[in-house]
Amino acid sequence: RTTVGRRTLVGAALSAPFLGVAAKAQAPWPSKPIRIVVPFNPGGAIDALVRVMAEGLTARLGQQVLVDPKPGANTIVGSDIVAKAPPDGYTFLITTNSTHTNNPSLYAKLPFDPAKDLTPVSLVSLGTILVLVKADAPFSDLRGLGAWAKGLGRPATYGSWGIGSSGHLYGLMFERALGGTYSHVPYRGDVPAIQDVGNGTLDITWASPTSAKPQIAAGRVKPLAVAGAKRSASVPDVTTFAEQLVAGFDLSLFVAAYAPAGTPADIVGRMQQAIKAVIDEPAVTQKMIEQGQTPVGSTPAELAAMLRRETPVWADLIQQSGAKVE
Repeated sequence: RTTVGRRTLVGAALSAPFLGVAAKAQAPWPSKPIRIVVPFNPGGAIDALVRVMAEGLTARLGQQVLVDPKPGANTIVGSDIVAKAPPDGYTFLITTNSTHTNNPSLYAKLPFDPAKDLTPVSLVSLGTILVLVKADAPFSDLRGLGAWAKGLGRPATYGSWGIGSSGHLYGLMFERALGGTYSHVPYRGDVPAIQDVGNGTLDITWASPTSAKPQIAAGRVKPLAVAGAKRSASVPDVTTFAEQLVAGFDLSLFVAAYAPAGTPADIVGRMQQAIKAVIDEPAVTQKMIEQGQTPVGSTPAELAAMLRRETPVWADLIQQSGAKVE
């Protein structure tokens, strides 16, 4: 009897630390603020989109969801922060397709592997992108742009939000589709590029409807076309490249959420469900449409499948373009 009692006491003493570990591991999530890193400038299209989502996520998750802009190097700076963050469910990334579909083919070396170091959470939305020129440009469609560029006597300059970005790659297709010669000018976001088009120091740029609308309304720039398979609900009067009989500009531009690799599956699932619920709210859906986004809210598996499908297409385009970043 005494031996049994001693064994029971010893067993209880040995198990106590492990019970403590288990209790700690099972602590409710979230129990502190959550950070969403956005690898773009504050005030830009993606930053604005995530801030709309953050309000709803804060209400649904019961903890403050903070938006942390970390722009630079075509999403690499911010994405690297998340790839190396603890996989504890308190750091997430919301970025564009460039992080996964473009950068691995563009850069000789990345500080992280998007496919291995980031876990898919949810496809947030499909986006649209406008091509803009100065409001008083002597043409109003893509064919006119091509004819103007051919007679310019110098390369037509076009801006994008970084070397190897979707806007950069689309611009590389201008020569093939429209004729003329074009020179890329990278910017830290689309807002400063739009401003330079408006003041005449840049000929053309790509931009989201959200970023472009203030300058369009002010009469400084005008849209010539929208890339993508369909017109954008936020700028319904702007025709697509396909409608203007210019092919090749219908690749998907998308926004998606990720967590550091190793983040527990139940936390990933809860965040995905929260994202889906938030973007399904009518007020949020309307705001996203106004920003040129089509809300989606996929499962992690659906986002992973899309990445497998889209990445080779972008990689082939990058190879054909010859674009490389050291």
